[in-house]
Amino acid sequence: MSLFPKISLRPEVEDYLRASFKNEEIVTVLGAQEAERKFETLLNYLSHPPAFTTVRVNTHLASVKHVKDLLLEEINKQFKGLSVPILQHPDVWDMLLIPVIGPRKNINKQPSEVIVGAHCGNAVLRGAHVYVPGIMSASRFMKAGDVVSVYSDIEGKCKKGAKEFDGKKVFLGNGISELSRNEMFSLSSPLKGIGIRMTEPVYLSPSFDNVLSSALFLQNLPSAVVSHVLNPQPGEKILDMCAAPGGKTTHIAALMHDQGEVIALDKIPNKVEKIKQNAALLHLNCIRAFCYNGTKALGKVENGQVTGGPPFSPESFDRILLDAPCSGMGQRPNMAYTWTLKEVTSYQPLQRKLFTVAVQLLKPGGVLVYSTCTVTLAENEEQVAWALKAFPCLQLQPQEPHVGGPGMVGAGLSLDQLKQLQRFDPSIIPLKGTDITSVRNASREDMIWLANKDCIGFFIAKFVKCESV
Repeated sequence: MSLFPKISLRPEVEDYLRASFKNEEIVTVLGAQEAERKFETLLNYLSHPPAFTTVRVNTHLASVKHVKDLLLEEINKQFKGLSVPILQHPDVWDMLLIPVIGPRKNINKQPSEVIVGAHCGNAVLRGAHVYVPGIMSASRFMKAGDVVSVYSDIEGKCKKGAKEFDGKKVFLGNGISELSRNEMFSLSSPLKGIGIRMTEPVYLSPSFDNVLSSALFLQNLPSAVVSHVLNPQPGEKILDMCAAPGGKTTHIAALMHDQGEVIALDKIPNKVEKIKQNAALLHLNCIRAFCYNGTKALGKVENGQVTGGPPFSPESFDRILLDAPCSGMGQRPNMAYTWTLKEVTSYQPLQRKLFTVAVQLLKPGGVLVYSTCTVTLAENEEQVAWALKAFPCLQLQPQEPHVGGPGMVGAGLSLDQLKQLQRFDPSIIPLKGTDITSVRNASREDMIWLANKDCIGFFIAKFVKCESV
């Protein structure tokens, strides 16, 4: 059941993706018609939010059970007594799953409208309120306290401060304005904070604004699977090469019981500060974050001097996570992807540079986990095939937990190798809505299965380094 139009892509980007999902190997296995159907299904899925909101418990500070009980109370308040279950994932034990109710079709649209940017609109579909910087347009006479309908400008054509907008827009639900139109667009003092408090969203999902902020981290399920696959141990030295905003970094530290050393790198200063803020918020002390380009993280020890920060000497890490910069085409919801084909294809060379450095920084016997939040063959399975050929010292490893599907054919990997990968592909199940009755009647096993399938597009590969390079 498709509520929104399929994700809008530039024609050359859609053709590029279609070629991947209809490659010769896939067409041989599925046939051209079925391959095309699966590709179109994926495009429809990407514009819709996942079926579950997923949060990771900071087990460094609290037990999963304790946080689950607190969260149940909070959701009961937010949903005004509407009882929604919270499930603990059986394989990713520190993750809590909250079913998303929607799309809800009985919401009456209001004459007073607010238009938000696409990025803001995506956040609203996952439970956020509307913050002032995301508001592009508001009706002429809107006052604080007015009930308004909120729409997403998915093509980015609405001018800031416009009094009306007739372009392509998607209804996100109703809310109550916290400010008047004049206050929202005041030039003298640009405002922050909540502009519209959502009261009737199309997709009902809890807001986590200032909710249990030291005990929870809002995180997609596959992103949490990554850290478990890495399997960090207390006392080890771990490198997170592209770490911002720190979700996986802090997860690694928590799994190590804050014992050992987690080095986090990112080349953008304000993102490094975000990593430090998240580490402090979650009371994790073993994390050290540096503003540094991961492609330059390999150095040499001179005159016996060893520094605590980058660059690092070869073979100095027990485990390395390369959650690589990528085209991000697995993120949901996303109704309009504006990148050019040149931008999309620019990531494969960068990923290989980072991967080459990671292999050299890893100790023999150490574990390297590579992941992306994209669906392209070039950034996922093709990178695995390249790595196994370029680095004979690496062996592909089975993953635990393994909750995603196998890798996609088309890169020349064997079926056994594809089974060792995890590709999270939401297009493998029908797109359908969820109401409170179906949630209450569903079995726990069926809900866990749905959470594993109906999530963002993601990819994970795990390697072990058998000998020195």
